[in-house]
Amino acid sequence: MYDLSFYRDKNILITGHTGFKGSWMCKALVMAGAKVTGYALEAPTKPSLFEMAGLADKINHVIGDVRDLSHLNQVFDEIEPEIVIHMAAQPIVRESYINPVYTYETNVMGTVNILECVRTHSCVRSFINVTTDKVYLNREQEDRGYREDEELNGYDPYSNSKSCSELVTSSYFKSFLANESDCAITTCRAGNVIGGGDFAADRIIPDCVRAAANKQDIIVRNPYSTRPYQHVLEPVMTYLMIAKAQYNDRSLQGSYNIGPDDEDCWNTGDITTAFCDKWNKMRGENICWVNKNDGGPHEARFLKLDCTKVKKTFGWQPVWNVDTALDKIVEWYSGYVDGADIVEIMENQIREICL
Repeated sequence: MYDLSFYRDKNILITGHTGFKGSWMCKALVMAGAKVTGYALEAPTKPSLFEMAGLADKINHVIGDVRDLSHLNQVFDEIEPEIVIHMAAQPIVRESYINPVYTYETNVMGTVNILECVRTHSCVRSFINVTTDKVYLNREQEDRGYREDEELNGYDPYSNSKSCSELVTSSYFKSFLANESDCAITTCRAGNVIGGGDFAADRIIPDCVRAAANKQDIIVRNPYSTRPYQHVLEPVMTYLMIAKAQYNDRSLQGSYNIGPDDEDCWNTGDITTAFCDKWNKMRGENICWVNKNDGGPHEARFLKLDCTKVKKTFGWQPVWNVDTALDKIVEWYSGYVDGADIVEIMENQIREICL
């Protein structure tokens, strides 16, 4: 399904490369033979997937803050990237309630700064801004998913800052890049990503793994919240597919939802139940979950994406459904608990989804 041969020897800059999604992207691109520069803060979690994968020695690893325009511009001058994929962000909804100013500074001004560098560097041919399914004004509609032309107005500071990031991208495109640049510009709105190597707080799979490793019950805050869950490699590979396509044909630029089919929009309770079943079967254990709402801040109850556009434009289809994604997740974390070769597991899963 996914062919990465295009990326051999391509000069690529990834912001946010030390994060969960960024680490998987770096690993895939290294396997493809790309020349990768990463620009990000230190890995955001301990343990860190980026460190486990040994990626610092495989790429041009630059520690930097996307709020620092001068440093970011210096890196662009030095490496002259052909393709830029912007993933650096403060990505946690609950954290955005605690630190809204930092969230907006990173997610909005970080986007301004990266686009300013794209605007002033003619070497860039393809730019992807990775946002989120939460950019839409969520009316809790259950009859269909949100489409790319619907209103952007996220509720919480994280979601809203990503809506702003979309608007910044649109303004830079119309004001500076539409007619004065050879660079194609696209925003990608992905659903909830799950996969091996995520150790962030307040995410359901890491919460499951931490509880399972400690032989504790899994605490689920909102078991009836429905989300478009997908394995992390689905959006990662789709970003790369779009970046390649628009590099060769600017008419393909725009905005794209990237999410699972409707039957894979599961609620959190069902995701957790399936994880427990698969974990218990593989490891001979008996973990379970409990419903324990902690009265935390507002989170949407129902969210689904309409992915018709990306399917029609590129002939794209998800490769792994949620059940298969959970198999890959349990395989990864079970290996992690047992001290298995994480790099080998990652490489095998990347090869499998590319077949």
